[in-house]
Amino acid sequence: MAIVEEKLSRPNWLKKRIGTSINMSLTHELLQDLKLNTVCDSALCPNLTECYSKKTATFMIMGDVCTRNCRFCAVSNGKPSSLYPDEPRRVAQATARLGLKHVVVTSVTRDDLIDGGASHFVEVIKNIREYCPQSIIEVLTPDFKGSFDRVAQVVEAKPHIFNHNIETVPRLYSAVRPQADYLRSLNVLEHAKKTDQGVFTKCGIMLGLGEEEREVVNVMKDLRNIGCDIITIGQYLQPSPQHLPVKEYVHPDVFNKYESIAIEQGFLHVASGPFVRSSFNAIEFSEKVFAINS
Repeated sequence: MAIVEEKLSRPNWLKKRIGTSINMSLTHELLQDLKLNTVCDSALCPNLTECYSKKTATFMIMGDVCTRNCRFCAVSNGKPSSLYPDEPRRVAQATARLGLKHVVVTSVTRDDLIDGGASHFVEVIKNIREYCPQSIIEVLTPDFKGSFDRVAQVVEAKPHIFNHNIETVPRLYSAVRPQADYLRSLNVLEHAKKTDQGVFTKCGIMLGLGEEEREVVNVMKDLRNIGCDIITIGQYLQPSPQHLPVKEYVHPDVFNKYESIAIEQGFLHVASGPFVRSSFNAIEFSEKVFAINS
């Protein structure tokens, strides 16, 4: 892979103060104790300090090695290890010990598994429901190679929110997500909603990779046309010199504009801003729709 340098200087609105707290240390120790991965660590999330301080984290199941090599993602790729059968129980224990009212579970992509890990997602959902029956469960899944059966398998386990990220506009897919497909991802979200009209569907997109405004608006339209309920829009940040460079640091006013457009299009919930990530402050939706208190 060619090495590329980030040539743009980060503007003031993308500078975030990093701190520590007792809760941050306790959360980190708990995750280590239960031998759990989080996308917060693996994807070098800029919100890690804030989330850990609030005693929240997005669990990343099925290991920390991905079978795909997306050019934007900091998660390692290669040959993953075998699944740990007790991981669903450990995720549920962490959910209980952290007192999470809204729990987000994502995973690396496991194209090496016959079912893409769908059955493992199901077991995690079942265990969380057993340990924490009042928790709102959100899953952020891979595309399962477009298998509607696998999507239905996860949805039928009754998560409250089914999340799958588009990530970028169709024109940039070959550079950003060479092993994925835009229409396949749309179909995954559409089939999730068709499987269970009661599940809320959610999708995320990154800005700053060279997309144009009309392309972003068209992605929103595509998502609304398949009944997607929630959209998150954030700034792409280059995780290392080996990843795609940032083409633009999008001004907060532009994020606000996209938020207004998304609301006009009928999304139930919109999170749009430079530091927004797919699961950052995900509990805000549950506070609004499920009337829980954070």
